[in-house]
Amino acid sequence: MPPLAGIHPVREALRAGNPIDHVLIAKGLGGARIQELIELCRKRKIPVRFEPREQLNRAAQSAAHQGVVAFGAPERYASLDQTTAGRGLHVVLDGIEDPHNLGAIVRTAHAAGAAAVVIPERRAAGVTETVARTSAGAVAYLPVVRVTNINRALEDLKERGYWIYGLDERGKEPYDRVEYTAPTALVLGAEGKGLHQTVAKHCDFLVSIPMAVAAEGRGVASLNVSVAAGVVLFDWRRRTLSR
Repeated sequence: MPPLAGIHPVREALRAGNPIDHVLIAKGLGGARIQELIELCRKRKIPVRFEPREQLNRAAQSAAHQGVVAFGAPERYASLDQTTAGRGLHVVLDGIEDPHNLGAIVRTAHAAGAAAVVIPERRAAGVTETVARTSAGAVAYLPVVRVTNINRALEDLKERGYWIYGLDERGKEPYDRVEYTAPTALVLGAEGKGLHQTVAKHCDFLVSIPMAVAAEGRGVASLNVSVAAGVVLFDWRRRTLSR
């Protein structure tokens, strides 16, 4: 869907309760009307990002934006009540900010047979048109659950009988040796940051992908999060199918 541009259209959409994924505001822009928009977003827990005006020019697709652009949230989000009914694999993302990475992970998770992807509402990419394109349409088939807090979501999954496995370079057990207990939730950290410490503490196990260059003390010792997701998810699938 096209973005919504302009102070008044965005304000009215926020007041009306229309589904908004996030709002961009030009850096340096201020005043009472902008502050009102920020407050409306805060009340509805809609992320606000301050970007250079050039970024808004591209985002607005030539529309007059007055320094404000809003992106509608497609009605694509599911709930844990819906997705955990079948006790399938849940892929939990701890703050993936790049929509291309999110789209790639959704595509991979769907291909590997996951039941759902779980993302946080704030400080993370939502399901946008970029994500839909990058996922090659997988968002139409794989449910995405958007939660207020990842830690609470993990506790909710535990209460439903799920075992939580966090992929983290601090993990002591290699991903291909751990025994996955069903139902399973796999947690992936943000780009360049890994799992937040509090999220790691909510995991039952921390697993890692051994890196040859790390052992040799040279080169790049980490993988892009979407690549790491593919490695672990398809190993999970291989071993699940062999049972």
